[in-house]
Amino acid sequence: MDLFEFAAAQQPSPRERYDELCRIIRYNNQLYYAKAAPEITDAEYDSLYRELEEIEASHPEYVTPDSPTQKVGNDLTEGFRKVTHPRPMQSIDDIFEHKPEQGETDAELIEFYTRLSRSLGQESPRVVIEPKIDGCAVTLMYRNGKLEYAATRGDGRTGDDITQNILTIKSIPSILPEGAPAVLEVRGEVYMPFEEFNKLNEQRDAAGLPALANPRNATAGTIKLLDTQEVAARPLAFLAHGIGLTEGVEFRSQDDYEALLSRMGLPYNQPIIRAAGLAELRRAVQDINTLRHNLGYGTDGAVIKLDDYAARESLGSTARAPRWAAAFKYLPEQKETLLREITIQVGRTGVLTPVAELAPVHLSGTTVSRATLHNQDEITRKDIRIGDTVLVEKSGEIIPAIVRVNKEKRPADALPYHLYEAVHGVCPACGAEISQEEGQVAWRCTNFTCSAQTAMRTTYFCKREALDVENLGGTVAEALVRSGMITTPLDLFKLNIETLGALNLGTEAEPRRFGEKNAAKALEALDKAKTLPLERWLTAFGIPGIGTTTARLVCTYHRDMSELADSAFLAALLKAETLIEQHNALNPKARTNKGADAEGLLQQQKELKDAISASVSEFEQRGYLKLEQDGAYKLKLSNPIGSVSTHNLVDWFKSATGQAVVSTLQELAIHPISPRFAENLSTQGGALAGLTFVLTGALSRPRPEFERMIADAGGKATGSVTKKTNYLVAGEGGGGKRDKAVKLGVPIINEDALLKMLKGDADE
Repeated sequence: MDLFEFAAAQQPSPRERYDELCRIIRYNNQLYYAKAAPEITDAEYDSLYRELEEIEASHPEYVTPDSPTQKVGNDLTEGFRKVTHPRPMQSIDDIFEHKPEQGETDAELIEFYTRLSRSLGQESPRVVIEPKIDGCAVTLMYRNGKLEYAATRGDGRTGDDITQNILTIKSIPSILPEGAPAVLEVRGEVYMPFEEFNKLNEQRDAAGLPALANPRNATAGTIKLLDTQEVAARPLAFLAHGIGLTEGVEFRSQDDYEALLSRMGLPYNQPIIRAAGLAELRRAVQDINTLRHNLGYGTDGAVIKLDDYAARESLGSTARAPRWAAAFKYLPEQKETLLREITIQVGRTGVLTPVAELAPVHLSGTTVSRATLHNQDEITRKDIRIGDTVLVEKSGEIIPAIVRVNKEKRPADALPYHLYEAVHGVCPACGAEISQEEGQVAWRCTNFTCSAQTAMRTTYFCKREALDVENLGGTVAEALVRSGMITTPLDLFKLNIETLGALNLGTEAEPRRFGEKNAAKALEALDKAKTLPLERWLTAFGIPGIGTTTARLVCTYHRDMSELADSAFLAALLKAETLIEQHNALNPKARTNKGADAEGLLQQQKELKDAISASVSEFEQRGYLKLEQDGAYKLKLSNPIGSVSTHNLVDWFKSATGQAVVSTLQELAIHPISPRFAENLSTQGGALAGLTFVLTGALSRPRPEFERMIADAGGKATGSVTKKTNYLVAGEGGGGKRDKAVKLGVPIINEDALLKMLKGDADE
């Protein structure tokens, strides 16, 4: 095999890449829609989604009803009543602006309008163009002039009832004026204006709370809060952009729609431009791009819709989007500015992140003065130097990024930047040596008492999903470290109201006290944290790879902190993994063992298998794991926690940090226990003990709720259908998993049958 053949062999097949893209996009959909905590920019997501569409165009046989292109994003959340939409709340297909070097910048817009014209048999169908709001989709259902409910889009068919939260928005009437239609379902976006968002962050900073990342995420998190008073304190706004179910009113065009909403006192998306013909459409899209930057809230494109409602009905929809509309996504705005300096931030895990300090430049409605440079590799790849003139863009309208350097404007004395040399090989926060692990890009400070890490760790420690002491994160955590009041997050439990109340959040020249009122709230939250379950504490420690989901799973198998810190179960998993690796390397028929005594190898395998069985037998009997034959000569172990997470947990509890944490908790008389362990013990003989289920399609309750019910009854819910699946629980849809279940002979049941099984019905 030559070099080119080798390179080709490393490339994933179209099917492998397709499956990988589906997995990545589903994961990011969950982060974006359900958790309001995206890890990638909108532009990066759009690129992945477009690649998926291109593969599906070349391989239509790959497409199933479960494909991300066939479904809208799902924002369903536990804790809310569910609402079934009378008409599906669909997404909208994106078309993208191209760079000039790619040809016509609006080629996809031209293609969309040409297709629209052809489908309708009209040369110049009339369309309306309006800004695409970067908010959260909601629907308002009015019956006989009264607001019956407000709901999120959810999965398109079912949404979360957020009526009480929506009623806190002053511009949304609960009762419509006289003459309202019998049924009027208004659909639109909830958003947070830039100015109000900035004020909210200033208030949070003053109260010692961490800043919200951006207006869209802040909006998504706010409408899902269970405390209506907290929602009311946040500056949400609403604009309508469409209609769902109606009775007693007809719409012929956009004019009818705007006239009705105006009479009803409902705010709607503006400006709206009418266009007849391609030339007018292209001009209108560019006009919207100019106007949208003065609106005061986030937008990232222009929505184009047919004006004729009857024509909309005739064109219909695909599985996820109407054929009569599209969203034109603009290229991120770019401007040149000066890179004045590169500063270094130290994260909670000790990673040193370079940050570009820029001459302020107005971009996409806000002033940008900083941009992340990610790591040394990124700086080297783009050849970024202090003093350079750089092209900056707001990727996805939120995150500033340096696109490239204008080398023609580079000063003669600008030198290549090397992070290690810039910080003289030591952490800028604590002065300890930094190191770079083999194969890793990041430089790290390995000093566990590093002040910068303590501040970041404390903020993470106090997050809502951890110990929920949010007013001790961010600015307050930095001030606590700066003042010397804490050197580790656990020092928070040693504070008193006098010292915490006197904490200076400002400077010596302009002091700003935390205050006794805020201190009292924080100490009350810390007292409550002492009684939180083990999984919340495990999340708070910030162990690499141990997030909330893994923490919950780990706590299913451990009674309390002491048992986890010296876990026989985790030790057995690691020992078994090592022995299995040795066992599987002794395949008598493998080439590596050619010429070896086959009987001797088999005997060695038997001895290793006996040792493996001895190490895990106790936990097999408890149903924690399963040792299985994998082919003629190999073994495999089902590690419910995952190999990487297991190693990370064991290493952390063995480390000086982990041992210090356990010791300090004992000194503080804090003994977190795991209710999940007790539930696990009580359900080992439950109605679904030993059974594996897969859920698919549209169900009447959120999928996590069914998964929890299955787990509580001793069963297991997994994501994919295999020969070991006992039942596929299928709602409406779910074609791919349903087809696989039929192929493998896996019984398919509906949710009613599952509920009967949960009750222990013998017939099921």
